[in-house]
Amino acid sequence: MNLSATLAEIKTLSIDDRIRLVQAIWDSIGAESQQLTLTEPQKQELSRRMADHKTNPNAVIAWETVKSQARARIRR
Repeated sequence: MNLSATLAEIKTLSIDDRIRLVQAIWDSIGAESQQLTLTEPQKQELSRRMADHKTNPNAVIAWETVKSQARARIRR
């Protein structure tokens, strides 16, 4: 695969199409996640975040809010 050519082709896509592509790539990685192992610092960070969530379960931002804020930043 020629990464430079692939990236150049990706840049011709609309922002929405690129977001969908990233989501599809991420989903394909997730489907193979059993092959991935976490490093010790990653495990510690995950444990810290889970403990924080248990302590503060309402301290979250809805996905729709995150997505709209990200899209607003892109449009700037």
